[in-house]
Amino acid sequence: MTSRRFRTTTAAASAALLGLTLAACGSDDGGSDSGSGEGAGDSGDKGTITMGFIPSWTDGLSTAYLLEDQLGKLGYEVEMQTLTEAAPLYTALSQGDVDMYPSAWPEVTHKSYMDEYGDDIEDVGTYYDNAKLTFAVPEYSEITSIEDLPDFKDELDGKIIGIEPGAGLTKATKEQVIPQYGLDGDFELITSSTAGMLGELKKATGDEDEIVVTLWRPFWANSEFGMRDLEDPKGALGDSEGLHFLGTKGFAEEYPEAAELIKGIQLDDEQYGSLEDKVVNEFDEGKEAEAIDSWIEENGDAFDTLLTEEKK
Repeated sequence: MTSRRFRTTTAAASAALLGLTLAACGSDDGGSDSGSGEGAGDSGDKGTITMGFIPSWTDGLSTAYLLEDQLGKLGYEVEMQTLTEAAPLYTALSQGDVDMYPSAWPEVTHKSYMDEYGDDIEDVGTYYDNAKLTFAVPEYSEITSIEDLPDFKDELDGKIIGIEPGAGLTKATKEQVIPQYGLDGDFELITSSTAGMLGELKKATGDEDEIVVTLWRPFWANSEFGMRDLEDPKGALGDSEGLHFLGTKGFAEEYPEAAELIKGIQLDDEQYGSLEDKVVNEFDEGKEAEAIDSWIEENGDAFDTLLTEEKK
């Protein structure tokens, strides 16, 4: 099966050439109902919350649509804004251009952004606690550890296939993995985009060629392409970390009911995996509302603050 989100990220890579800018998706883009159906300022309207996320990073894409559904049922209007890199997203969040980043990695992967912008960002809650950066190879590969990479320099053509240049994973690879494992000179980190990495991965696995890519968990590509994490005996990629909902400073004060709902979201591996699989793989693009409805039907006890139409 080829994920329909893989096709989307390929298109997103082309769009990225236009620059790192906000691109409004709008609340009528096929997502779940945003708000109570009343216009801004009408009775019952609780305001507009702008969700900023990177579509090719499908943890944020999945939770963005979950929050669109839940906040809409609570009476908020939700606007979806897509970006192509983490740096402008953190900048937009700190400046209030977006109200929420629905799946941030602030503990390790995005720590440098939090060091820079954290004074103007509010941590609204942690929804998942087992995220991990990885170097990965296809299951058929003979490579088992990052420290073995020099022995496979020729088979890998001296390349490590990465993602966006501004990603925290890219920074960790350049500043931690490559120097700690002595890969300087022997290997080149190839950066472009998540879509670009997935394209290389699809081609290599189709031909059963050796390839090493920078990846992370949770991410649908691990199962889609049959990937195996390389051992990291030096711990260069860091420990597991939590995925957070980050708001612009003052978010909870301005949107108290939204903040209370969001703080109640805590997903385990199975619940998170099911959510991403529904949004990314099981339903066609434009059917995100149906994906969320299906997930809620199967995961009604996922978190205490879950809203259904009956609970509105």
